Amino acid sequence: MNANLDAVPGFLAGHARVLDRRCYDLLMGRGDAAAVLAALDAYRNPDGGYGWGLEADLRSPESQPGAALHAFEVFAEVAPVTSPHAVALCDWLDSVTLPDGGLPFSLPLTVPTATATWWAGGDPATSSLQITAISAAAAHRVAVHDPAVAAHPWLEKATRYCLDAIQAMEERPHAYVLMFAVHLLDAVYDTQPRAADLLKRLGGHIPEDGRVPVEGGTENEALRPLDFAPLPGRPVRELFAPEVIAADLVRLAGEQRDDGGWTVDYARFSAAGSLDWRGVVTVSVVRTLRANGLL
Repeated sequence: MNANLDAVPGFLAGHARVLDRRCYDLLMGRGDAAAVLAALDAYRNPDGGYGWGLEADLRSPESQPGAALHAFEVFAEVAPVTSPHAVALCDWLDSVTLPDGGLPFSLPLTVPTATATWWAGGDPATSSLQITAISAAAAHRVAVHDPAVAAHPWLEKATRYCLDAIQAMEERPHAYVLMFAVHLLDAVYDTQPRAADLLKRLGGHIPEDGRVPVEGGTENEALRPLDFAPLPGRPVRELFAPEVIAADLVRLAGEQRDDGGWTVDYARFSAAGSLDWRGVVTVSVVRTLRANGLL
């Protein structure tokens, strides 16, 4: 596992957003939370939500549920520092939540150019387990350090919707729905009595090697064990044999490109999105390798 950290700052300088460069500096102990939050503010709208390409394949400026999850990821990264914008984001999400407690996959776009087809085709009147689960999972990670987020009625409402939808599943869901549902169950494992049984049930849909092909994706697109379980010590890790995780760590470290960064295997829809994703995934890979004691 020979990931070259020395090459990463130069790669980020040429490919990544200011937000990801600030997150990387914070991760490596060279930055501060205030700088990260200031970079995140560039994507914030007056309504308390986020847009402007914070989700790299959703370039439209208006606030979107798909951008909210990435904002929560940033709020989790700066913990234990908190921001009042986190609970304001919960307020915005509550304003667009549907009567059953779920979020729509996406809202109508004001600028559809360069946005992925799946975001452009979302039904604003139908709840999406996929986007609600991953948004709530990210919010729960923030809630560990932010009492205002933990107590917000949107989070309780969204969590209940997700648990009910997961319990009602009778067949294996789409790969991303499966992964995001697993993330939600892992996040609430210690606080929701249903989570343990539901996580075990969903684990039955993951092959022993941990590779789940993405239906409708690119030719070789698949989710891997570390996509489901990036952090050691979490309940979701119990779904995978130790040797499967070890092999996937070797794979992940070995996928660093000659320019110092990592890339993604899913379809991209704009030049800006392609660059953004490489920055996002590079910081994410370094975070995962460090969390697993490899860097």
